[in-house]
Amino acid sequence: MAQLSPYFAGRLGGFVTLRSVPSTDETTAPGTQRTAGFGARFLALLVDWILCLMLAGLVARPPATGFWAYPFLIAEYGFFAGLYTQTPGMWLAKVRCVSTADSGPIGIPRAVLRTVLLCLVVPVLIMDRYGRGLHDKAAGSIMLSSRSAPPEDSGTTPTGD
Repeated sequence: MAQLSPYFAGRLGGFVTLRSVPSTDETTAPGTQRTAGFGARFLALLVDWILCLMLAGLVARPPATGFWAYPFLIAEYGFFAGLYTQTPGMWLAKVRCVSTADSGPIGIPRAVLRTVLLCLVVPVLIMDRYGRGLHDKAAGSIMLSSRSAPPEDSGTTPTGD
């Protein structure tokens, strides 16, 4: 199989195999991680947007509240996604934004770039088949599901005794 990009190593049954992204999900093959779905991404953004609108309401009166939500969103994503891989909305939606190079935090400058492009909307709508929008590609990031593995069986089997 031809190498498609630096972060892509293969595709296995609905899972994208990423280099250096350790898997915490026992249902996936070693070294793979499930990319975040559109619904989870949208939920994360919606929660973060509502939070930013509430913060903007503290510093501005309508109709300026809508404008002030953008700087709050850029600051929130820059800080939380840049340093901790998750905003409060991403934490609730169980997704994380990681670097495609080393699967760690993307850093504040790249998170700010990603968020500015996110605010422009159009880069978000242009996605590849793995769900990476132009804003993710420009920032060198990918959204991964951070859902934990289902609880393991205790390993005991009932006996007929």
